[in-house]
Amino acid sequence: MGKKRHTAEEIVAKLRQVDVLTAQGRTVADAIRQIGVTEVTYHRWRNEYGGLKSDQVKRLKELEMENARLRRAVSDLTLEKLILKEAASGNY
Repeated sequence: MGKKRHTAEEIVAKLRQVDVLTAQGRTVADAIRQIGVTEVTYHRWRNEYGGLKSDQVKRLKELEMENARLRRAVSDLTLEKLILKEAASGNY
């Protein structure tokens, strides 16, 4: 069985599906099997996407991408600053 990457929207939909199945009287383990993931994956998803809605998940992913872009920019600028500082001191 190959790995499959689920989108954030799919994850939220599957978490809601488990909630519906448990409300109908199924056990959590049966509901998790029904959506086709392992218990470990389910609990990891629950911790990350627990109470979020689809629009909130999209915003979260956008913020994570922006955060990664800003981190790269800061690291590039820091590196340039260190190079300039070393060149100015004459240790090149």
